[in-house]
Amino acid sequence: MIDLRLLRDDPEAVRASQRARGEDDAVVDAALTADSRRRGAIAEFERLRAEQKSRGKDVARAQGEEKRALLAEVKGLADRVKAAQAEADTAAAEFEALLGRIPNVVEDGVPPGGEADFVVLEEVGAPPQLPEGLAAWRDHLELGEALAAIDTERGAKVSGSRFYFLTGVGARLELGLLNLAVAKALEAGFTPVITPTLVKPQVMAGTGFLGAHAAEVYRLEEDDLYLTGTSEVALAGFHADEILDLSGGPLRYAGWSACYRREAGSYGKDTRGIVRVHQFHKVEMFSFCRPEDAAEEHRRLLGWEREVLDAVEVPYRVIDVAAGDLGSSAARKYDCEAWIPSQGAYRELTSTSNCTTFQARRLGIRERQGADAGGGTRPVATLNGTLATTRWLVAILENHQQADGSVRVPEALRPFVGLDVLQPVRPLPAP
Repeated sequence: MIDLRLLRDDPEAVRASQRARGEDDAVVDAALTADSRRRGAIAEFERLRAEQKSRGKDVARAQGEEKRALLAEVKGLADRVKAAQAEADTAAAEFEALLGRIPNVVEDGVPPGGEADFVVLEEVGAPPQLPEGLAAWRDHLELGEALAAIDTERGAKVSGSRFYFLTGVGARLELGLLNLAVAKALEAGFTPVITPTLVKPQVMAGTGFLGAHAAEVYRLEEDDLYLTGTSEVALAGFHADEILDLSGGPLRYAGWSACYRREAGSYGKDTRGIVRVHQFHKVEMFSFCRPEDAAEEHRRLLGWEREVLDAVEVPYRVIDVAAGDLGSSAARKYDCEAWIPSQGAYRELTSTSNCTTFQARRLGIRERQGADAGGGTRPVATLNGTLATTRWLVAILENHQQADGSVRVPEALRPFVGLDVLQPVRPLPAP
């Protein structure tokens, strides 16, 4: 949740953030009104409770008729205290519900608008030339089927639409990619983690995934657990209700997990191949740092993402995502989008988000401040970023395809895949 002091001290900044996201800024005033009511109700409860305690002492000292009168007064006061406590609880619940509807306040400089209003920060590499002898680019599924690497028909037979098998060199390519990502993470000082993929509701809610995107999350009702769509969720919960020592710098983790997304609302979109699927694997960076270091840490995460993209030799661009396309937890997000030749378009491969203290406030993750800052605790900042995922195979296969249907393995991947070239084992249509 957002910083309550910011809401009280600078509500216009919160209103401006809401407008940049394309959301209703009236919730800000509603939350302020509820906060005022809550504080008033708490003050009245505490006043009556203090009076009740004082009268209780008077009763203990009184005798006879005075005592009987005081007992009757105290009984009436107890009823008022009970009613005041109920009012305070109701006001607090109303305020918490309204505060929970306000997404993170976007950083200064984030482009306003929706999905199409991103700003391109940089383009890296040029789209490849169509191999001589080909009339058109083969897409990743045509290549994957010829390589016996991707099997969507059997995936649908076993699990339904948007599921698939990676077989043979397809499995080797994904494992090689993910292991390359882990190797890069280790070089950068990350702690590798294999995370749970089922989490409790409070962890899923704490990371902000049960808001506007709740329909995309799988839930196991009988167990009251959620399947995670990213290891960000489990990694955020890793230090829930803890006080961290960040004196040595950020705590950085690289989580490897299967990920599950219902893809609600995406019917008819990217149904071919493995661009938008219900299950995939990912290596995700996650960082806990001091709030004042979060912006610089965000740039570091973007840099590490770009190192892996450079290693697999695909053209890509870096975009500053518009406010209306941010998740509720993110104050800023940078995406790296790779060129997909068969589509003639850039498609997202990585995202890195600065969630500032939004998730940490919900999950109770704090750091202890030094004596010069009063020695108390404060929420930490959390950040996340994709280091590799199954979708990358789309860009790798298409950008490195050759006229005969083979696919060149990027040099950095070869030690992890064990092959220099992926050769087709099934006939391809004539080019």
